[in-house]
Amino acid sequence: MPEANLVLNNVSQVLTMAGDGLGIVEHGAVRVRDGRIHEVAKGNLEPRPGETEIDCCGRVVLPGFVDPHTHLVFGGWRQNEFEMRLAGRTYKEIAEAGGGILSTVIHTRLATEDELYNRALERLHEMVSWGTTTVEVKSGYGLDTGTELRMLRVARRLGELGFCRVVPTFLGAHSVPKKWDKSVYIKLVVEEMLPAVAEQGIALFCDVFCENFVFNAAESTAILEAGKQHGLIPTVHADEIESSGGAELAAKVGAASASHLLQPSDAGLAAMAQAGVVAVLLPGTCFFLREAHRSPVAKMREAGIVTAVATDFNPGSCPMLAQPIAAQFGCIHYGMTIEEALRGITVNAARALRLDSRVGTLEPGKAADIVITDVPDYRHIIYRLGHNPVFMTIRDGRVVHRQV
Repeated sequence: MPEANLVLNNVSQVLTMAGDGLGIVEHGAVRVRDGRIHEVAKGNLEPRPGETEIDCCGRVVLPGFVDPHTHLVFGGWRQNEFEMRLAGRTYKEIAEAGGGILSTVIHTRLATEDELYNRALERLHEMVSWGTTTVEVKSGYGLDTGTELRMLRVARRLGELGFCRVVPTFLGAHSVPKKWDKSVYIKLVVEEMLPAVAEQGIALFCDVFCENFVFNAAESTAILEAGKQHGLIPTVHADEIESSGGAELAAKVGAASASHLLQPSDAGLAAMAQAGVVAVLLPGTCFFLREAHRSPVAKMREAGIVTAVATDFNPGSCPMLAQPIAAQFGCIHYGMTIEEALRGITVNAARALRLDSRVGTLEPGKAADIVITDVPDYRHIIYRLGHNPVFMTIRDGRVVHRQV
């Protein structure tokens, strides 16, 4: 890899994301030293000995994208369910026909660790080509101790490659295995899976799918509190299908974030705002599933809730790897502003992962995770629907992807 000492000159707009807005520096430059942001300046900077100059040719530069909610590791796809959904089949009908999460569980259990790794690696390369430099990766398609641990080991191996920062999350409470009593399965998660995850040190967060028909608020609380006892930070799949108390739960347990939030209660939103829980919005999933409800962005804005945006990449409800497109859906489908969407895939997404002291902005001392775009104005990132705006992806000052 090239040296991690760079000077980025001839930038039309540097979006530092410092402060409350986009932190725009017009006609700016960025100096990187030892893989960290050293300075952001108005006008060009003189390269020093040992520094590589990159001419950005009047393009926009901004922080590397952070994707705070993905299901990157799995076996098999579910393209047949997509066709069934287009034909009018319901979630329940698809599940009764052998589809849904449990379908992916079957294929994931059958895959070896190397098979899961190789498939996930291909997807991760595609994510990086869309500017992602930090990604959260969940387990949850094993629903048994061995497979859950295997998925988390794959996530760790991906992070060790160094071209994308990987944040692993344990999601053993994603569903209940077929023919299992739920209380027995919860006991397995709490008494066997969580201790094994903690012993191996292969997850940072503990997640749960909090819905009345999956794990209700009381059951979710028990799982997340057990996770906290093992040093795992709580996060929640909340209020996607119906208002199930997920937002309230997230605040109660001190979760870093709550995701989906299509139908949160007003009380839940108020509690999240008070507790500082980040709302991770998944507009691509809502669009892909043609959901009737959408996350109440205006209410979140009014309450002062920090909003992040994620792809929710997974084989069933959102097979999308591109954070810029997630941001576009955030604006077009959810009514976010361009500023909210771009902060949602950078600094606010980093906050959802409790990494905002390290990544998400272009400020001195932060990791030099940078996207050099191929557009002259930041609004093009959202405006040019479906366009990949990434010319170059830089992680820790090293070029990890370049547009061909």
